[in-house]
Amino acid sequence: MSTGLPEQWPRLLADIGGSNARFALETAPGVIEDIEVLPCAGHPTLLDAVRAYLDLAGARAVAHAAFGIANPVLGDWVQMTNHHWAFSIEATRRALGLTTLLVINDFTALALALPHLPASELLQIGGGEAEAGAPLALIGPGTGLGVSALIPYPGGHAPLSGEGGHVGFAPFDEREADIWRHAMRRFGHVSAERLLSGSGIPLIYQALCERAGETAAELDPAEVTARGLSGACPRCRETLEVFCGMLGGAAANLALNLGARGGVYLGGGIVPRLRGFFEQSPFRRRFEDKGRMSGYLAAIPVYLIVSSYPALPGVAAHLAAELASARARPRAHPDDGAAGE
Repeated sequence: MSTGLPEQWPRLLADIGGSNARFALETAPGVIEDIEVLPCAGHPTLLDAVRAYLDLAGARAVAHAAFGIANPVLGDWVQMTNHHWAFSIEATRRALGLTTLLVINDFTALALALPHLPASELLQIGGGEAEAGAPLALIGPGTGLGVSALIPYPGGHAPLSGEGGHVGFAPFDEREADIWRHAMRRFGHVSAERLLSGSGIPLIYQALCERAGETAAELDPAEVTARGLSGACPRCRETLEVFCGMLGGAAANLALNLGARGGVYLGGGIVPRLRGFFEQSPFRRRFEDKGRMSGYLAAIPVYLIVSSYPALPGVAAHLAAELASARARPRAHPDDGAAGE
């Protein structure tokens, strides 16, 4: 039955973070091509970025599109938390001449992608076998801290869409308490994202320098990371160790909240850059250091997502499901409602 939503290809996909927007065209079911990464700062608005991508891709006609974005999506108006872009979904749809434009949280999209990621794009960090039919947890530091989950039910999965990165940070020991105090003096409320994000890396470094009575150098996240990985700066190395330990604690809290015996997945842009160091870091030790629940957590596998563009299959799956649902709905008859007029 026709619904007015043709099976038109290609479909426009996007994964929009606070720093970069990743665009692609789905040219057939599951076939994702023409991937481009555009810096958000290089474009005044989302609409400008989309049009720039379509020009790069050859400006092929597109009817259906879906975007994952690092932000809550609570209605038509979207104001990004970690970037200045703000837009109306409906106005953007009209401006681009689209039949369909869906916008969801980027980590909801990544959660939807988890069943589609091949084993070759997952690096297991400890634990045993994933339990079939159990929830899957997702957490990942990047420009911000994304959190989601995938809850299995008969015949499918339901993603959770929330803002778990903004829960309050809980220190594990005196060193982390000192870091928390340093951040609290500067910002008041200290969320998990405040420390477990790109901007959190130099903040941890500065707090550790203050704790040691040292003068902190003016280092950005990439510089702290590079000096820590090379061993050129012991305080930067300590920063990375603390960061990984904090992430282990946050991931364990999420696993306990969800009963995520199906596994915990690590996304975001930061941890993949720490490969080699991360596997030997305090992450897994902290993940299991939960007193009476240590044995429970020790069995849970953690998977580092090493895909280059892991959220795009989830965006595509969401768009496909919504279009299929729209086609399955009965069309309104032109005479419907006329009797009451």
